[in-house]
Amino acid sequence: MSRFNLAASSFLILGVVGLSACNSNKPEPTPSETVASAPAFTVPMASNDPAPGQPPQQEDAARPVMQAQVVLERLGFSAGIIDGKTGLSTTNAVSGFQKANGLPVTGKFDDVTMKALSRWSNIAATRVVTIPEEFAAGHYEPLPKDPAQQAKLPAMGYTSLEEKLAERFHTTPEVLRGLNPSLAQVAAARAAAMKERQTRNPPTADTPPVEAYRAGMQLRVPNIGGDRIDPDKVDNKGWLSTLANLGVSDAQPEAARIVVSKSKGILEAYDKSEKLVAVFTVTTGSSHDPLPLGDWKINGKSYNPEFSYDASLFWDVPDSKGEHLLPPGPNGPVGVVWIDLSKEHYGIHGTPEPQTIGRAESHGCVRLTNWDAARLAQMVTGATKVSFVS
Repeated sequence: MSRFNLAASSFLILGVVGLSACNSNKPEPTPSETVASAPAFTVPMASNDPAPGQPPQQEDAARPVMQAQVVLERLGFSAGIIDGKTGLSTTNAVSGFQKANGLPVTGKFDDVTMKALSRWSNIAATRVVTIPEEFAAGHYEPLPKDPAQQAKLPAMGYTSLEEKLAERFHTTPEVLRGLNPSLAQVAAARAAAMKERQTRNPPTADTPPVEAYRAGMQLRVPNIGGDRIDPDKVDNKGWLSTLANLGVSDAQPEAARIVVSKSKGILEAYDKSEKLVAVFTVTTGSSHDPLPLGDWKINGKSYNPEFSYDASLFWDVPDSKGEHLLPPGPNGPVGVVWIDLSKEHYGIHGTPEPQTIGRAESHGCVRLTNWDAARLAQMVTGATKVSFVS
């Protein structure tokens, strides 16, 4: 029996998820519960843009590609990781912007595209934030690789404040170090030490190296925006916290249909007037678990899902790894959200490894960065049509 064998007319907020080709044969999950009480709501390190016509915030260096990535993401055309490089995801974002605006689709920052983007030239590439105490608080340690050990954890949380900051600003720890060279050496040393600790199973409980980042510290970060949230419009308080920590607004355009292209490695979202409103780079399966081409429906969404791990369902994992219920968290196998499809065992979800999107293979499902997956989850409903094309 499928975990998500729901009636076509229903639309649920789901609980536990499992894959194989992202698949599982566990019982139906119970709907996720709204947290009864939560701390006072704030969006940590929220953006504060200049009004149209006002000058941009002062920068310490020129970063034209990062500035364009920041603008494109704000407009719905995500470069995935904001890193100031013209890679695959940036090319996809540029192509999406060009297609949506009736420009020649070159995927390049050509003159006509830069002229169109100049409307947002007062949006700086970076800004300086102060790390709040509430955001910095937490227990950070390497995660064991063994599913049996992972199942014993309270959550699959961030392994460092650096990693949490990188996800908040849609980038990587390496980019943060590049923007803050005074912290780079200490941050890199800690990351190397933590990676070495993770090779032990389980990781040791030794005192970890000093964290380069701390509450009250000022930090230069990519100037992502679109992070305003109305807490009254998000019933699930756990999801509200996730959106805030990822800098993703609850207010997103409604997607009447989405199209995932296997050959292009992108997901396009269209509104009811057939306007292209978003483009995300995705990972779409492998030779072992190919993307199931066809038209599908969305059964429901699971926010901060637990994950039902069954080694027998993965071609690249020994069956001896067994079955385990893994706790929720951004470093869980499906990240912060699972969007369940009418194609049995398949879904669209986040990832604990954003740097692999568009590169590494998946187990058949459609995978995005956690922040892009969270944004998409705010766009789709049970009425959204889904097409997987070659």
